[in-house]
Amino acid sequence: MSELSKRRIPCKVFAPATVANVAVGYDILGFAIDGIGDEVVIRKGSVPGLVINKITYNSKKGLSKDINKNVAGFAGLKLLESLGLEKEPIEIDLIKNMPIGTGLGSSASSAVAGAFAINEYLNMPYSKKELLPFVTEAEKLADGSYHADNVAPCLLGGMVLIRDNATLDVIKIPTIPAIKAVVIYPHVKILTKDSRSILSPNITLRQHVAQSGNLGAFIAAMYHSDIKLLRRSLEDQIIEPQRAELIPHFDMIKEIALEEDAFGFSISGAGPSMFGLCANTMVAENIEKRVKAYYKKQKINCTVYISDINKEGAIRY
Repeated sequence: MSELSKRRIPCKVFAPATVANVAVGYDILGFAIDGIGDEVVIRKGSVPGLVINKITYNSKKGLSKDINKNVAGFAGLKLLESLGLEKEPIEIDLIKNMPIGTGLGSSASSAVAGAFAINEYLNMPYSKKELLPFVTEAEKLADGSYHADNVAPCLLGGMVLIRDNATLDVIKIPTIPAIKAVVIYPHVKILTKDSRSILSPNITLRQHVAQSGNLGAFIAAMYHSDIKLLRRSLEDQIIEPQRAELIPHFDMIKEIALEEDAFGFSISGAGPSMFGLCANTMVAENIEKRVKAYYKKQKINCTVYISDINKEGAIRY
């Protein structure tokens, strides 16, 4: 009996949030975090084809159940089509735990959960890495751009470098042991499409040289667990200066994080979320306390996540 013809077993999966760009790697660097992500439940359907049965989402604005408009469904459909199983009776429930427009890979999490769940349901015809084309194509629905800096770490876990988005040539790189991420999400919405639209298509030679040096040094710091080098390299010369004005009080939040001894601090993905890398939980908690107090005075709600680098990525419960 082939793997694809085995009995189908209903399952539930989880796909984590991610920090993309990581200051020095616009569209080519990202890592997964703990504490938040989307879930998909999958089971045999009652009609031919893939159907979204239910979406649980705590928002006034609903999400489409149309397979071709919902990233979780679209990623799953592309997988099924590749196997010639688009008529397989399957229904999914999407538990959308992540608000849209957070800068934490919300659409990537849904896309990964959809494809990963169906792959599990079909007895894993594909490896995790082989799912990348399906989830990256689905992610394109959300922001119109084909890039894997959210979907790759969400799917594979860890810190991921994308050498080339077109061919999805991705490399997992090591991270410094015990490093913590503090992720700050002020409750304002910035859509990726809008955040991308303000970026200049031109950079200077000086910016290119500086950013290339920082990216190379950042990767070297991770391989060699070099904290001093990490501090010198985690600085965005190109994207942060353009997007900072979209995030309420960004400069002050960054100042707080660096005063509390974060290795570096920048924007997560398209924003408004921000992230810092820290030596330990105590540093991260000190940042959390001061940031929450500051935003409270500004009458802005915020959520803070303190996390290890999530090494697992998408998992089946």
